[in-house]
Amino acid sequence: MGTEILFILMLGLLVLGPKQLHALLRHVARAKTQFEEASRGLKSQLEAELEATPQESETDTSHELVGDQ
Repeated sequence: MGTEILFILMLGLLVLGPKQLHALLRHVARAKTQFEEASRGLKSQLEAELEATPQESETDTSHELVGDQ
C-alpha cells in the first residue's frame, strides 16, 4: 500500500508541480481533520443519547411466551 501512495504523490508532483501539490495536500489534511472532528462529535452525541434513553431490563420475563403444556 505504501508504494501506491508514493506513486500517486510522484504523479501529482509531475502533473501539479510542487507548490500546487503542497497546497492540495494541505487542503486534504485539513478536510481529514475536520471529518475526524465531526465524527468524534457525532459519536459523543450518539453515546449521550443512548445513555439518556432508558433501557429495558434484560431480566424482565413478564412478556415471554409460555409453551403448550
